[in-house]
Amino acid sequence: MTAVRRVVIVGAGLAGAKAAETLRDKGFDGSVTLVGDEPHRPYERPPLSKDYLAGKVDRDTVFVHDTSWYAEHDVTLRLGVAATAVDRAAHRVELADGDALDYDRLLLTTGSSPRTLPGAAGVHYLRRVEDTERIRRILDTGGHLAVVGAGWIGLEVAAAARQAGMRVTVLESLDLPLLRVLGPEVARVFADLHTDHGVDLRLGVSPTDVAADGVRLADGTRIDADAVVVGIGAVPNTGLAERAGLRVDNGVVTDAALRTSDPDVLAAGDVANAFHPLLRRHIRVEHWANALNQPGTAAATILGADAGYDELPYFYTDQYDLGMEYLGHVGPDGYDRVVVRGDLAGREFVAFWLRDGRVLAGMNVNVWDVTEPVKALIRSGRPIDAGVLADTGTDLAALVF
Repeated sequence: MTAVRRVVIVGAGLAGAKAAETLRDKGFDGSVTLVGDEPHRPYERPPLSKDYLAGKVDRDTVFVHDTSWYAEHDVTLRLGVAATAVDRAAHRVELADGDALDYDRLLLTTGSSPRTLPGAAGVHYLRRVEDTERIRRILDTGGHLAVVGAGWIGLEVAAAARQAGMRVTVLESLDLPLLRVLGPEVARVFADLHTDHGVDLRLGVSPTDVAADGVRLADGTRIDADAVVVGIGAVPNTGLAERAGLRVDNGVVTDAALRTSDPDVLAAGDVANAFHPLLRRHIRVEHWANALNQPGTAAATILGADAGYDELPYFYTDQYDLGMEYLGHVGPDGYDRVVVRGDLAGREFVAFWLRDGRVLAGMNVNVWDVTEPVKALIRSGRPIDAGVLADTGTDLAALVF
């Protein structure tokens, strides 16, 4: 710990804030500076497409810490200013306002940005708190909302809009929403969920002209709308790392300890393509749990501990009366079987994705308190009999504990 006196964290979101918190919790008494290009202190992003968008919680609930926490823990906030360059030889970060910060260790938590549609002027994307507030004002006016993209963000926005009384059309190029994530066996659940709640879900379509007042499809169909939200994925914010000459490949490449190709520079959260010891490959995960948990490993590495991040990917969603948690990672080799435990049509079940009889991932829908046994099943790597797995009379915990 004595060799590291100055830590600079670039990216003032959840990951950056948790890294600063963990450093202090672990007894680090050197300088900690948190740099962010937004004017707000660090906040969490899941509420932006969930409870805050739906008007169920106040703005103050999205922030990671209250205003006084940073001063009380001697964490310097540099907000509303972007980091423009990293001089790795000099161990210095240059800022857009002309200032520079020296570091012994640098942590990049620069996150990701929405993938945009070229030429789509006047449409809305959802990433920052101001985006949510603009979309909330639209929901309050009623009318017709068109959503381009049926991923998690698109579907959560669609659900909030329907519950606010808007007419909603969702446009998706694939044959089902979330098809790449869930596969056809389970993706149908979300298609039915939205059509059951009155969404005009148009699948296998190709938007060719997207504007503020509507969307034209490749077949010539025109969908007029009062507003358009685009949710077609995100891209990691790797520009700073690329300019610094760090290894970048679908994010900033790190080892399990979250060190980049420069051992004095680390990365965590959405931007990190980290080696996962259990999965034995690099993965980049754009979900809240990584931003929450990876900073603990990064802080330990900064302080000289022998650390490695091996938490399983986890994410969740709430849409209408459906609550879901997903654990695990299917990976590039895919799965060869889906086992459903419970009532798929009734949307109360646990689904398991298997390969060679081993559980790769599990998703519980309106079934609770099963994440620990699901996690244990995945981590065990043991073949599991599909019939036993599907049997609701068998205690999941008994299969692994």
